[in-house]
Amino acid sequence: MAATIRNAFDPGFGVYVHWPFCLSKCPYCDFNSHVRKGEVDEDRFVDAFRTEIAHRAALAPGREVRSVFFGGGTPSLMLPSTLEAILRAIADYWPMAADVEVTLEANPTSVEASRFRSFKAAGVNRASLGVQALNDIELRALGRQHSVAEALAALDVANKIFERTSFDLIYARPQQTPAAWRKELELALGRVTEHVSLYQLTIEPETMFERMVDAGKLDLPDVDTQRALWDVTQEVTARAGLPAYEVSNHARPGSECRHNLVYWRYGEYAGVGPGAHGRLITPRGRRAQATEKHPEMWLTCVETEGHGLVEDDLLSAEQEGDEFLLMGLRLREGIDPARFFALTGKKLSQSRVAELIGDGLVELTRDNRIRVSSEGFPVLDAVVADLAA
Repeated sequence: MAATIRNAFDPGFGVYVHWPFCLSKCPYCDFNSHVRKGEVDEDRFVDAFRTEIAHRAALAPGREVRSVFFGGGTPSLMLPSTLEAILRAIADYWPMAADVEVTLEANPTSVEASRFRSFKAAGVNRASLGVQALNDIELRALGRQHSVAEALAALDVANKIFERTSFDLIYARPQQTPAAWRKELELALGRVTEHVSLYQLTIEPETMFERMVDAGKLDLPDVDTQRALWDVTQEVTARAGLPAYEVSNHARPGSECRHNLVYWRYGEYAGVGPGAHGRLITPRGRRAQATEKHPEMWLTCVETEGHGLVEDDLLSAEQEGDEFLLMGLRLREGIDPARFFALTGKKLSQSRVAELIGDGLVELTRDNRIRVSSEGFPVLDAVVADLAA
């Protein structure tokens, strides 16, 4: 067995599995998701996933898998036996860490909750539920298929079955007020055991919500209200013992999502499935990979070419540095300037760092890490752009 790559700058290795199918397309969603009226040939997809996993393992052999994340789409729509077969394929090609984290994204419907025990038996030990709102009217506006009661019941089931659970909420929704969000968030945190993801609504290109905004049919909170909603989010979660460890993610210390930390700490990960992205370190350097998005075309590519990659680009040192900053500065722990130097061969501009510190947007930690301050997080994109310039 090849040696696992480990050093002071190694954040770990994960595998992302994309299941592209959903029951319906949500109006805010720009993810690679597809609705199919007929049944999906899951045996054919399992074979294709195994082929893709073998392809990535040949490019990055001997890695120890510390996390596997089934995302989508709605991967909880697949059969538990399909998930189990994909996990078995991953274990056939890479060694699995004894405490590997296996996350499944799921809709909080009663139908899917009824299968949670089977997913647990298949190897899932962490569930992430797409609750999105605790208001039935707004759930319908978001295109969700569940009610508040159904979501809370599914969360209770998940908490009993899985070792670890999380759920998502979206805020800064149309006409939402800070007072209403505070009440909703406090209700939600009463059901949290360890982790919650709280995303500010963004209007993504080519979504139904973008068309509604363009037509003047969506009344979004103004900038001042958005900032007030952000402040409420930080206050309420911190008081509940779930401070932000990343811009949109909150956890009790030690309960952070290990898979997403691989991304944010600029680790290495294989992406398999339609529309999946990956970053693999090969003898030539770090490669940025992406697969064919259309599910049936992805199947054809894998079956004829042995993989579904449509992008496989060698990153320059400058590109690696930009990605490292973009991902790492999302984290409350910040970044290690020494790793930036190791990736790029150059040091961060001390004058820019000093200017951002003077503006109260960036801080230096006791161990000389650079992190974005509480005041800097709402303007994170500008801070990253300034440091990367």
